[in-house]
Formats: sequence, structure tokens, C-alpha cells
Amino acid sequence: MSSYARIAKDGLWDNNVVFSQMLALCPTLAVTGSATNGLGMGLATTAVLVASNMLISAVRHLVSDEVRIPVYIVLIATLVTLVDMGLNAWAHELYKVLGLFIALIVVNCAILGRAESFASKSTVAESAVDGVMMGLGFTAALVAIGGVREIIGSGTLFANAHLLLGAHFAFLELTLIPDYRGYLLMILPPGGFLVVGFLLAGKRMLDRRRAARAELDTAVPQPAAG
Repeated sequence: MSSYARIAKDGLWDNNVVFSQMLALCPTLAVTGSATNGLGMGLATTAVLVASNMLISAVRHLVSDEVRIPVYIVLIATLVTLVDMGLNAWAHELYKVLGLFIALIVVNCAILGRAESFASKSTVAESAVDGVMMGLGFTAALVAIGGVREIIGSGTLFANAHLLLGAHFAFLELTLIPDYRGYLLMILPPGGFLVVGFLLAGKRMLDRRRAARAELDTAVPQPAAG
């Protein structure tokens, strides 16, 4: 497996920010009342991840070990400020929904963790791919959690996407269960804990089945060459 394929597999599944590393749970539980909110938060975090990985990889030889963490935090904070201002200017409705959690991207352990464990030791190209894949894995987790909560909670999917993300996202809006009265618990914070728990258990089960299948395949004796 090539290095880029390994990076992609890590970011999307094996080392997923939410379901494997169990990081960034504060925004994960707080903003995933709908799939739309999860998508918006995920894309904003992905933008910061990609930019911070590339920037830190580019300056890694210029920063001494003694001050690298403060430098990384300053760079990440600068990028988050730019994203925060951009959302406020061009996606103000989404900005109002996500609120404080945009600024809290600065202290997202996943971003600083990738900066320290990967970007500071890898090329700019590899760091960019890592940022994209980690961001997409995080976005997919937020959308999955928000989607389950929204479907069970209100019977819709990507509700108000055109208001929060722009008119181009209107095609995402679906009403899956017409005249559905809703299940309020799933939209409230306890629903987030429940959905994360069930999705995490499902991923662990799939991983165990894959591992058992791989072990079985390696245990099957290969026919001798004639």
C-alpha cells in the first residue's frame, strides 16, 4: 500500500478523529443536532486542518523544538480567525448556529495532534493529503451523527441547508418522514451521546470482523506449487 493510500485509510477509517481517536467530542456532541450543522463544522475544521498541516510542514525546519508548540498554536489560531471571519462574512447563518465552536477549533486536539505527530515530520504534499483525509473523516463522522439524530428527531435530512450553507446546497434538503411529530430526545445533548455510542460500537464490530477475516485468510494454507 502506498504512503498516500495509507494516509487516506488512516484519516477516513482506521484513525478517524471521532470514532478511533475519540477527539473533538465537544463540537461533535454540541453541533450535530442536524446533518447540516455537522457538515458546516466539518468543512470549517477541514479547511483549518489542511492549511495548518501545510503551513507547519513548510516551517518545520525553521522552528526549534523548544518553541514548536507555541508556534503551532499561534499559526492554528491565525487560521481559525480567518475561517471565523470568512464564515461570518459569507455564511452568516451557519456562523450564528456554530457560534463559539468555530473559535474553539483552536483547541481541537485533532488539529494540534496532527501538527505534532505528522505535519512536523512529513513533506508539505503528504501533510496536505493527511489534512484532507483527516478532515473528511471528521466531516463524515459529524454528518453521520447529525444525520441519524436529525432523521430520528425530526424526520428530515440536511434541513435548512440552503440557509446555512448557501443556495447551492438546497438539493440536499430531504423530508424522509412526512408529518413526523419528531423525537425530541435525539436532538438534545443526550441524543448525541446515544448516537455516538451506537455508531462507535458499530465501527468496532466491523473492525473486529475485518480482523478476524484477515486472520482466517492468513491461516488458510496455500497450495504447494506444482
